[in-house]
Parts: sequence; structure tokens; C-alpha cells
Amino acid sequence: MIISASRRTDIPAYYSEWFWNRLREGYVLVRNPMNPHRVSRVSLSPDVVDGFVFWTKNPMPMMDRLELLRDYPYYVQFTLTPYGDDIEQNLPPKREVLIPAFRRLSEHIGRERVIWRYDPILMGGRYTTAYHIRAFRAMCDSLSGYTDTCVISFLDLYRNIRGRIDPLGIRQPTASEAEEIACRFAEIAREYDLSVNTCAEDGDYSRWGIGHGACIDADRLSRIGGVPLSVNRDKNQRGMCGCAESIDIGTYHTCANGCVYCYANHSQSLTARSIAAYDPSSPLLCGKITEEDVISERDMKSCRVGQMALFE
Repeated sequence: MIISASRRTDIPAYYSEWFWNRLREGYVLVRNPMNPHRVSRVSLSPDVVDGFVFWTKNPMPMMDRLELLRDYPYYVQFTLTPYGDDIEQNLPPKREVLIPAFRRLSEHIGRERVIWRYDPILMGGRYTTAYHIRAFRAMCDSLSGYTDTCVISFLDLYRNIRGRIDPLGIRQPTASEAEEIACRFAEIAREYDLSVNTCAEDGDYSRWGIGHGACIDADRLSRIGGVPLSVNRDKNQRGMCGCAESIDIGTYHTCANGCVYCYANHSQSLTARSIAAYDPSSPLLCGKITEEDVISERDMKSCRVGQMALFE
């Protein structure tokens, strides 16, 4: 089974100590987002975990202990955009901190294990088509040689983000704007030997060499680990999502990045309460088990091809 860490929050940036503690203990407890009193006990044993996919905007807090992952294939989805603190409110400076962090991470683990996410692409104010094209070229120049793949997506208007983005004049790109951005991004990426894929996008940009991506990519983990994986597509994701099946160990309403486009935090007060409940020694992220909770063992098995023969 592949572990996603995490679509719901930024574990590397804010909860790396908790993650290392859970890795040492060999399991994590995860609340069901739809029924919070149902809790899964998820094994982190190398026998059943086929790899980790990390999602982050700042991997610096966990970078000095990556040797603890030596028994697992893994890669990092690193979101790096050209937005200022009007959009991404609590991030370190991009040029001075995050671009150097991207390079350092790539030098440490290899360019195939650091995926650059330029997403979501949004419009409004200074964030025009021309702005994105200039910014993408500049960022390609800064990251050239440090990654082999860029993932793009266009802003999704989730209901819970409208109150944050409407006062800023933020909107989705029109169809023609999205076409122009995709075309120009593909042209620029080729100059820097980068492939570009989309994340759960309905639009077809294949004529410019942009494919539908899989952010949870079993093929990439197979190459990294040197063992083929046979993993089904994740049926719990959106229709255009190409991700392989995984278990997410994060928790909603716990990310402190403060991005106005974020779907994972519904309210500032709820997020603040959740963050205040963080205990790095707890098996749960940002919370504790109560008497009302029912814990069940998550059924897990490795998806390595020939796995049964290996352990027989």
C-alpha cells in the first residue's frame, strides 16, 4: 500500500516530528473525515508500505532526518508557485528560502524524487496570463536540473474558499487563458528538459505534449524502489484524477500555510483549535483518542509484484 502524507495538510513543514515518531512506533491512527469517531490503525511497516508520497510547500523541517526513510521508496510533491503573501500568507520567501530548499532536497535525494507543482494557476489583479508565463520561465531557470516533472492545475472553485478569494478578485482562468498558459508552459518546459502533466484536469492539452498526471504514481515508486508495483487507480478521487490507490495519513484543518485557495481548511477558528491540539507523541495528528472513538485495524497488503513468493 502507498501512503500519502498528505493531501490534507503539510506534514513535512509542520508535523515532521510527529511523523518520525509514528515511523519509529510503526503505525499511525487516522480519523475518517466523514465519521470522525471511526479511527483506522494504519501500519507503517516496510512489509506492507510500498512507498510514501509527501506533499509540501516547505520540506526544510524534515530534511535532516531523511535517512530514517532508507527502508522505503518515496518522493516529494513540492508546491512552488510565484504568488506573494496575499495568496500564500505564511510561507518563507521563495527566492531566499524555498528555491534553495528545492535544490538542496534534489541534491540529497535525486531529481526524480522531487516533483515540482505549479498549482493552482489562478487569475486576478497582477496574476495575469503574461505574469504566469514570465514566472514559469524564471522558475524553470531556477529549478533546471533539479527536477524532471512539473505538475500544473487550474484553480477549482470549492465552495468553502469563495469567502477568501472573492474579496481579492481571484478567479479561474477562462478556457482561452488556460489554453494559452498550457501551450506556453509546454514550450518553455521543453527548453529545460521538463515534462508537464496536469492534476485532475478535464481539459485536454495533449497536443502540446501535456498529459494527465498521477500525483500518487505507482510507476515512479516502482522505478525508485526497483520493484514493480501493481496498484489500482484510486476510485475515491475525482474522475480525471489518475492517482494510484493510497492511504492518506493527514488531517483536515491542520495546515498553517494560510493559502487562500486551500480546500483543506474550512475555517480559521477550527484550524487554530486543531493546531493547538498538536502533540507530536500522539498516534493521532492534532488530537487524542476519546471514549467515543472506535479503532479498527486497516486492512493492508503490499502491492509489490511477486510479494507473496518473496515471503513464503
